[in-house]
Amino acid sequence: MNKPSSRSTTGTTSTAHVIEITSQRKIPSMCQHQPLCPTAESEDREAALPVAHHPEQGWSLLCNGVLLFEDTGELLPSGRIIAPHRPLGTVVTAA
Repeated sequence: MNKPSSRSTTGTTSTAHVIEITSQRKIPSMCQHQPLCPTAESEDREAALPVAHHPEQGWSLLCNGVLLFEDTGELLPSGRIIAPHRPLGTVVTAA
């Protein structure tokens, strides 16, 4: 199935018309806010506004392309995973 086509073509063919395909793709920004929300690579990425919110499924899509999960884990548009980083709870002791 991955073999080159065996069909013959008529006319002239130039290799100048071959399109180079790369594995990298440009991810367009969804943010239309002024001032712009933080980028997905910045430390304050969670401050971006949500464009889709699904609490029943436990996630939100932020306008910078970050998937934010209810356990505070994140999936960046580049595919990088940010582990959950919930603040530690306070310890209550009896007096």
